[in-house]
Amino acid sequence: MARLRLRDATFSWDAPLVMGIVNANPDSFSDPGARSVDAVVARALALVADGAGALDVGAQSAITGREPADAGVEAAAVVPVVAAVVEACPGVLVSVDTFKPAVAEAVLAAGAHLVNDVSGLRDPTVARLCAEVGAGLVVMHTAAPPLVRRQEPGLYRQVGAEVGEFLARRIADALAAGVGPEAIVVDPGVDFTKTPAQTLELLRDLRPVLDLGRPVLLALSRKDFVGALTGRPPADRDPGSLGAVAALRHVPGQILRMHDVAGTVDMLRVLDAIAGDGPVPADLTLDESLRHQR
Repeated sequence: MARLRLRDATFSWDAPLVMGIVNANPDSFSDPGARSVDAVVARALALVADGAGALDVGAQSAITGREPADAGVEAAAVVPVVAAVVEACPGVLVSVDTFKPAVAEAVLAAGAHLVNDVSGLRDPTVARLCAEVGAGLVVMHTAAPPLVRRQEPGLYRQVGAEVGEFLARRIADALAAGVGPEAIVVDPGVDFTKTPAQTLELLRDLRPVLDLGRPVLLALSRKDFVGALTGRPPADRDPGSLGAVAALRHVPGQILRMHDVAGTVDMLRVLDAIAGDGPVPADLTLDESLRHQR
C-alpha cells in the first residue's frame, strides 16, 4: 500500500490514485480557453465526482518557448481554487503544479497538500517551503529549465538509469531541506526533455524509478508520445492515454495524472475485474435503467 503523510493528513491507496488535471490558465496545451474561477472550481468538483482522489491545479502552461507566467497572476488564478476544493473535499489530495516559490508559498497558505514542481527542484526554496508546513513535494526529472524544449536523440545512454540517478539526488536534496520521507513523490518526467522514443524506452523499464521506493506520479495524459504513436492532436489522445495506463497498471504506488478521470476510473475497474486476482461478485448484474441507451 502506498502512503503519503501530508500536513495533518495521511493518504493511502492500493489501486492507482487518479489525479484529475485542473487547468486554471487560458493557454493549456490540450484544452485552451478562458475560464472563470467559478468555472475552474466547478470543473474540479466534477472531477472528484467522477472518481478523482487527487487534483492537480495549475495556471502555468507547459507550452515551451515562452516566458513564464507572472507569479502574481498565477497565484491569483490557483489560490481561490485550492481554498475552495480543500474546504469542499476534505478527503481529496490537493496538489498545485508550479515551480515558482512565490506561488508555492501562496498555495501552501491556502491549504494545498502537495507542490508538483516540474522544474526538477531547480530552486530549493520550494522544498523548504513545503517542509515548513509539512506539505509534500513532487520531484520530476528534466534536463532543462522550465519551458525549454530539449529534444536530442543522443541525450541519454540509458534513459531509465539516468532518470533514476537524477531523482535519487533530488530526493536527497528534498530530505536535506526538511521534507518528510513520506511526503516525497517521484515523477519520471514523461516527455520532458525526452523524445517520444526516449519516453517509450523509459516507460518500458521503470525499475530504476521504482527502486527509489516512493509513490510514482505518471503524467501520461494526452502526451506527445501518445500523439506520435497515434497521429492525433492533444484533445483526441484520451484513448491512447488509456492504453498507456493499462500497460503500466503493474506499477506500484502510482498516481495517475489524467484529463479524463471518468474514463480512467471505468477502464481500471474493467481491467482489474478481468485481469485481477480478486473474485467477481456472484450477484453482479446490470441495472435495468442502463440496459438501453435513452
